[in-house]
Amino acid sequence: MKTKFLFPVIFAFVASIFLSGCGKEGPPGKDGLDGLDGNANVIASQWYTPSVWAGQTGDWYFDISSNAISEDIVESGVILAYCSLPGDIYDAAVRQMPCWAIGANWDFLIPDYGQIEFMSDAINMPGTQGYYFRFILIPASNFLKSSAGNAVTADELRKMSYHEVCTLYGIEE
Repeated sequence: MKTKFLFPVIFAFVASIFLSGCGKEGPPGKDGLDGLDGNANVIASQWYTPSVWAGQTGDWYFDISSNAISEDIVESGVILAYCSLPGDIYDAAVRQMPCWAIGANWDFLIPDYGQIEFMSDAINMPGTQGYYFRFILIPASNFLKSSAGNAVTADELRKMSYHEVCTLYGIEE
């Protein structure tokens, strides 16, 4: 008799534990960025303005040091660089480098790991007020992802506008 009474009590107790957790869900989680995961490794620098340009007529440059410009990024990833220049015919334009703007070519190079050099072939030394430069570092594991699940190649990234790249990787413009 004791066994017949304990079995239904134990069964009811265990069933109430399992059933008490059901029927109520928490709030929905935050949506992801167009299905892209793992973009924490994409690095967007701050906007830099040169305090002084080094070089000479037709060969002006300034350097930025960043530990984020690693051997892995340089050899396997994608480095995109942008400029925003005063007097550009496209008001408030952000151009991907290399580009031609305000009568000169603008470009960048990586002279060594941990360093990026922004350059111009302007006849006169470029100014420092209103000249802004930025880089975005995309590891190989990230540039192969797209919101549609298709591969995004390095060439496709280089053809995208600044806005498109920022949108793709959730970068604040």
